[in-house]
Amino acid sequence: MSVSVLVCLAPGSEEMEAVTVIDLLVRAGIQVTTASVAGDGTREITCSRGVRLLADATLAEVADGGHDALVLPGGGPGAECFRDSPLLVETVRQTHLSGKLVAAICAAPALVLEHHQLFPVGNMTGFPALKEKISPEKWMDKRVVHDPRVNLLTSQGPGTAIEFALKLIDLLAGKAKAAEVAAQLVLPPGVYDYRDPA
Repeated sequence: MSVSVLVCLAPGSEEMEAVTVIDLLVRAGIQVTTASVAGDGTREITCSRGVRLLADATLAEVADGGHDALVLPGGGPGAECFRDSPLLVETVRQTHLSGKLVAAICAAPALVLEHHQLFPVGNMTGFPALKEKISPEKWMDKRVVHDPRVNLLTSQGPGTAIEFALKLIDLLAGKAKAAEVAAQLVLPPGVYDYRDPA
């Protein structure tokens, strides 16, 4: 069974988060489609630090593609673009209502998910400086948080992007596949690598 993930991109998205997730998912054999949420319809995205990425399609072209998961990278301006896109918000809502995985990192949990109350119930984390924008009942001060009750995965920022991506692989393709990808990365000590304890 092939697994597919839609990764949304917008002007000002955090490139390290976007590219890390895309790269690790591809290493896991997961089909990745990148979708531009740019208001002018362009597929060429200039990210938060000036790196340019070329999306596979516009969100309008692939929103109904039946993906197994939806990923929202952070970056303040990118997350604000997501927040202000009715199509993106509805795509997240429909992904959630269909029981599929929604994954958001950095600014996206606060500025998109919480702003639009897309997860009235659901533990989450996000960029620590935006903690006040997330309900205290939901906030968890952890690098990566998965709430299986609502199939929501969140993470804190660029430095947690590898852990976020590995957990995404674990949820979509299993622990063994996450361990296989982690083994290629020379992870820093202490980062969970999905291997069984010796």
